[in-house]
Amino acid sequence: MKRLSVIGLGLIGASCCAAIKKRTQDWTIAGYSRTEATRQQALAKGLIDQSFDSIAGVVQDADLILIAVPMGQFLSVFKDVDVARNPESVVTDAGSTKGSVIRDIGSVCDSIPSWFVPGHPIAGSEQSGVDAANPDLYVDHQVILTPDTNTAADAIRLVSSFWETQGASVSQMDAERHDEVLALTSHLPHVLAFNLVHALSDDDEHLEIFRYAAGGFRDFTRIAASDPVMWRDISLANQHAILEGIDRFAERLNQMRDAISRGDGEWIMRSFERARAARTLFSSLTDQGAHPVTETHPSVFTITEAHQGIRGTIRVPGDKSISHRSIMLGALADGVTTVDGFLEGEDAIATVQAFRDMGVQIDGPIEGRVTVHGVGCDGLKAPAAPLYMGNSGTSMRLLSGILAGQSFDSELTGDTSLSRRPMRRVSEPLARLGAVITTSEDGTPPVKITGGKSLSGCHTDMQVASAQVKSALLLAGLYADGETSVTEPAPTRDHTERMLQGFGYPVQRQGATASVVGGGRLTACHIDVPSDISSAAFFLVAASIVPGSDLTLSHVGINPTRVGILEILKLMGADIEVLNAREVGGEPVADLRVRHAPLKGINVPEALVPLAIDEFPVLFVAACCASGVTQVTGAEELRVKESDRIQSMVDGLKALGVSIEGTPDGALIQGGGPEFRFGSGTVEAYEDHRIAMAFSVAGLMSDGGVIVNDCANVATSFPNFVGLARETGFPLTVSS
Repeated sequence: MKRLSVIGLGLIGASCCAAIKKRTQDWTIAGYSRTEATRQQALAKGLIDQSFDSIAGVVQDADLILIAVPMGQFLSVFKDVDVARNPESVVTDAGSTKGSVIRDIGSVCDSIPSWFVPGHPIAGSEQSGVDAANPDLYVDHQVILTPDTNTAADAIRLVSSFWETQGASVSQMDAERHDEVLALTSHLPHVLAFNLVHALSDDDEHLEIFRYAAGGFRDFTRIAASDPVMWRDISLANQHAILEGIDRFAERLNQMRDAISRGDGEWIMRSFERARAARTLFSSLTDQGAHPVTETHPSVFTITEAHQGIRGTIRVPGDKSISHRSIMLGALADGVTTVDGFLEGEDAIATVQAFRDMGVQIDGPIEGRVTVHGVGCDGLKAPAAPLYMGNSGTSMRLLSGILAGQSFDSELTGDTSLSRRPMRRVSEPLARLGAVITTSEDGTPPVKITGGKSLSGCHTDMQVASAQVKSALLLAGLYADGETSVTEPAPTRDHTERMLQGFGYPVQRQGATASVVGGGRLTACHIDVPSDISSAAFFLVAASIVPGSDLTLSHVGINPTRVGILEILKLMGADIEVLNAREVGGEPVADLRVRHAPLKGINVPEALVPLAIDEFPVLFVAACCASGVTQVTGAEELRVKESDRIQSMVDGLKALGVSIEGTPDGALIQGGGPEFRFGSGTVEAYEDHRIAMAFSVAGLMSDGGVIVNDCANVATSFPNFVGLARETGFPLTVSS
């Protein structure tokens, strides 16, 4: 990059110039604005090196052209750029809507040119103009690119580099989805702020009102000081999505008006509590560097060697598997179910939102407490749009079983990672019950389910041990005529069976077979969610391998179908003590004390593999620090998780100097013993939360530190991982 041309020297364009000037030495910046005064002002401030009074002039010899004008001017500017640009120039924009940009380009070109990269920096200010230029405006902010399938990869890389140079995090999103999301999170708030101030300004006593306005009014209406021209253009450019947002908000506001009118304090309280919980989740995600606006949230962990032990007493978040099921069965039950210890992570919240979209009133979560107002097995309503499962394979597969028995059609979608995961493993066995479920040609999401089908119970011999598939079949069996039974090739977690019985629904279990008879009812109850042993696993391994460690994990679920991690670590020589064992809500729990101990390599018994399937990424790390060889077999299920977890770990560990070979169903790991140290390096988490956390543990025993990319999805299962890790002694930092 040698020459940048910026068309439009308002806040966005001028801040880009200021950011580049601050961070580079050898770029030449050419600037264009419609007014001479603005151009001269930009020159005087040193934001641009050359001023041009025409678009044809400013784009000559440019490597990159940034169009940063109000949406209403984009079409005319693009026409001039299209004619005057050099063939090698890459063009991008900074518009707040992308659908209108694509439509405008379509009116000029037959297709979106390969040299154009639509972009939108999620940053701004109520201030405007050259005077508001801020060289740090984009630091730690998101920039969303919405490239077309025709967009050149080199062009995307150049534009990404341009924004990253300014301190921004760059991600990609479909243009239509971008406009829908931004309509609700940016455009609608501006429309509301402008209109609230407008409404109050019409009051005869508006000066008195404004004089005594409190901080809440100032905070909410701050953005009403933004550029009216820009927001007029955005309102028209993203008209359809904004109108939908206004309609949704108006409906909610009318409900609030009615509740206040009838003095319904309980309804108001539920609404405010739900809003507060959602706002708290938003804050926790942004605090970890995971920005909730986009489907991909770049986040990087850097971990250095822990010179002191992993110590203290902590309680990790609630069990994700139980949290999912508490919402699902609570929604299908008759009566009100209360849940304590609920995991407030993205995956579990996706399940909450799905049932809200199907008409179930769910209050919370607030500090782990959720109240589910059940609608009964036959009370779900057709959702208005596809149900978005985020990164949660559990939500998608278990919901497939429930939705197979409904009277309405439904569709399940997910983020980029979930959209690559196999779903025929659940759709095909459900089809044997009479369900009609389709996936993509590759067997991946979206999952489309045809409602109104009569299901008939049958027996299924599962070929691969999977609690998700087993649970989907049993949940579909609630709606089937006769008995539905499932035989597993090896034991898997039995939370569904236990919880169904907790809700008063009979489940027969004989050996490896579980069965239900359709047509029964569930009765609401109280659920106490224990801490997730899968989340505890990262700390169990960390304390085992770091000298001087002494850590206690409280209230951990030790369900017999989940304790594979404990059994495997003990076989390796780990010093883990089970304290205060007890039963809470039908689930066994205990406190686990773990101290550093030398580990030895083992052949992991295949019978334990299904009981620790989610914990193997961090078990690979433990094996690297053990004396001798560790062999894992029978774990082919790892290849179809959020990532191919065998390959992800093999690639990353090799990069850190480990002698490891992957096999079709596991790995062979040569441990380095107590003195082993991982090499320094950068590894990829592949948007997989467990891979990210496993390499965070590896970094504790590294020479020079480990950098882990793509860590944002840690929030899907462990929203406060960073905080707890630091509390116990992890030298861990997060960056975008």
